[in-house]
Amino acid sequence: MATTVVMEALSPTMEEGRLVEWKKQPGETVAVGDVLAEVETDKAVMELVARAAGSLLQHAVAPGTTVPVGNPVAYIGQPGETVNGAAPAAAPAAAPPAPQATQATQPVPTENRPTSMPPAPPAHVASESAAVEPPAAPRDGGRVKASPLARKLAAERGIDLGAMTGTGPEGRIVLRDVETAKAGAPARPSVRPGVAPAAPAPSVPRTPARAVLVPTGESFADVPLSQMRKTIAKRLVQSIGPVPTFYLTAEADMERAAEAREALNALGEGKVSFNDIVLKATAMALAQHPACNAWWQDDRIRYWSDVHLSMAVAIEDGLITPVIRHADRKALRDINAEARDLAERARTRKLAPEEYTGGTFSVSNLGMFDIDEFTAIINPPEAGILAVGRIAERVVAHQGVPTVRRRLRLTMSCDHRVIDGATGAQFLRTLVRMLENPLAML
Repeated sequence: MATTVVMEALSPTMEEGRLVEWKKQPGETVAVGDVLAEVETDKAVMELVARAAGSLLQHAVAPGTTVPVGNPVAYIGQPGETVNGAAPAAAPAAAPPAPQATQATQPVPTENRPTSMPPAPPAHVASESAAVEPPAAPRDGGRVKASPLARKLAAERGIDLGAMTGTGPEGRIVLRDVETAKAGAPARPSVRPGVAPAAPAPSVPRTPARAVLVPTGESFADVPLSQMRKTIAKRLVQSIGPVPTFYLTAEADMERAAEAREALNALGEGKVSFNDIVLKATAMALAQHPACNAWWQDDRIRYWSDVHLSMAVAIEDGLITPVIRHADRKALRDINAEARDLAERARTRKLAPEEYTGGTFSVSNLGMFDIDEFTAIINPPEAGILAVGRIAERVVAHQGVPTVRRRLRLTMSCDHRVIDGATGAQFLRTLVRMLENPLAML
């Protein structure tokens, strides 16, 4: 009897998933643990694996389909077995050898992987006068070699990667190749000795990270919600509506912190950023004020003895909060290394669920965007979040004399069901003292 493959809950908050790409086709042999498909969850692109062995009999949904958790997506059984009376899928047939096309080789530049959202490409950038057909992108086991960001953008624009020329290492298609390609480029199968050219898969648009207006006579673009944007919208409504929030703002003198940072970085053992210093100081202040390191649990308040600090990271589809666990116990350089690693993997959608869940307090920093101060929305069930602005030179009274000093504004959003005004104020006062006297952190 055929086994039904269902959409699994690949993250703790996942309610539905968008099937991005099938890795196994009907008729192929499947072993337990084989990757069947890539699925876009509310936070990352993850792999759906087989829980049974046999032959993949049938796909129940097409790529690009959003499927609720628990609903069927495919069927696995014995070769020739039928599913609901439907004819079984035929196994892939071998094809006679075909001559290999020869192409001139070109120098391959090194791929530049962006660390932030790439700029929107122009509406028309490809040349209309190309007379020579470009070589097809190299294939690895029948799969076009392309970076994850390139695959994502190509799917959003309906571009067939098989008809493109890659400029990355070994002819790999990278983001800039897709940005300069024309949407709807026709597929041209590549031919390898002994392998029949595969029929191109239908192009299914993925939800774009941002709307790109193309001159079509309309002055707007309707963009379907991605799984991440759906979750963000749902959770923000849960937070800003039901949560009684109040805000506390304080300002810290960062002169000593700047001097300590310069001294640490002069040692040549890596670079410590101001954000690392703020994360470390926040974690240590939370350890001293556990009333702010808490969750609202409807019928109770959970006070955490461990500080698991969530840090907001902007990615293409929205926002994600990787967690630095036991942040109060870690050295500045350890926080620096872990924060960089988590942020990089967050931007490439490579985080595991346990790496972005379970935070006890959040920090959101927009200082790098020249924002002086702002208010952040609490991430339930956490009871507080710290909004960090930029370090700016301001004229202040220092020892009775007007002086230009580097200052930092901090705004704390508090869930009043958990944190009272005095409680939040005491936490902020401790945080400011640590930032103004960084030796206290060391």
